[in-house]
Amino acid sequence: MDTKIVALANQKGGVGKTTTALNLAAVLAAKNKKVLLVDSDPQGNASSGVGVFKTNEDKNIYSCYIGAKEAVDCILPTSQKNLFILPASIDLVGVEVELIAQDNREKRLKTILRTVRDRFHYILIDCPPSLGLLTINSLTAADSVLIPMQCEYFALEGLAQLVQTIRKVKNSFNRGLFIEGLLLTMYDGRNRLTHSVANEIQKHFGEQVYRTVIPRNVRLSESPSHGQTIIEYDAGCTGAKAYKALGNEFLNRTGVGMRP
Repeated sequence: MDTKIVALANQKGGVGKTTTALNLAAVLAAKNKKVLLVDSDPQGNASSGVGVFKTNEDKNIYSCYIGAKEAVDCILPTSQKNLFILPASIDLVGVEVELIAQDNREKRLKTILRTVRDRFHYILIDCPPSLGLLTINSLTAADSVLIPMQCEYFALEGLAQLVQTIRKVKNSFNRGLFIEGLLLTMYDGRNRLTHSVANEIQKHFGEQVYRTVIPRNVRLSESPSHGQTIIEYDAGCTGAKAYKALGNEFLNRTGVGMRP
């Protein structure tokens, strides 16, 4: 199977990264693509967002990192057809310390996913809101990076740091890595600052910015607490329509990105 691995990364928290990972995965699965969502964040929000509130025994990505389990033994089905999860647990917070002295520590996730890669059309990795070893592993394992960005004053400042990290990973560990695109999230068309920041991002990155924007939407905020993606929770709401549009745009332009 021709598989694409996409890391969703932004070191700033609260930018809609996990929401995008969850709902883009759900939209792709609804289009008959086999999708694996990899929860690489110790907070485990992507896991609980698809109904995995507690992992079964040690069936989680931490067990894969420490070599206790293979990925194939830890991948769980979700309530949505074609959508699977490699869940996180709070133990994942210790991985950076445990791997620090090990050889090829940046390539651990790439090795973990290699054994299951050909079972899926898409593998989406939800990165933690930091630029530590877990994010480095995700970028090393990925073919490309999708960057969700909130339209706020400091967005561009944080983006410069992230692009620099992507460039370093590309040079050191993953020559083929590229930026899939930038996605504007929590968009409020009534807010003057939103328009100002969006225009600035467009000016800097042009075609790399997705035409689809994700609006602020209460239903999007509610759905993870019910263990459901927005497609299951309220497929007719504004947020669901935006993610369906994103899914279409993502499929249409996948592979056309920016070399950092």
